[in-house]
Amino acid sequence: MNKKANVTISRALQKKAKEFAKQKYVLRLYVAGITSQSKQAIENITRICEENLKDRYDLQIIDIYQQPRLAKGEQIIAAPTLIKKLPIPLRKFIGNMANKEKILFGLDLRPKKE
Repeated sequence: MNKKANVTISRALQKKAKEFAKQKYVLRLYVAGITSQSKQAIENITRICEENLKDRYDLQIIDIYQQPRLAKGEQIIAAPTLIKKLPIPLRKFIGNMANKEKILFGLDLRPKKE
């Protein structure tokens, strides 16, 4: 491969990286009432999003007791459950969202270097 081809590939990769960095995440967190588990999941996922997706996420919190049809449509079998709708692929996480590394990996994000 010549130098010109390498520059073209490098520019294409940089463009893709910028597009990826601007992707908006659409997340839905299904909780079952106002329990300590629900509160913990809301706090954990909100913190993760603010630290890693600042201004690039839409987080909807849905109480399955108040909106059971939404839970049924998403085939929610446990709560709390987080669903990453966008960017694809769709992913589901169950629990209080305390395992930050697992959530970041599942969202296709790298942990922020401290």
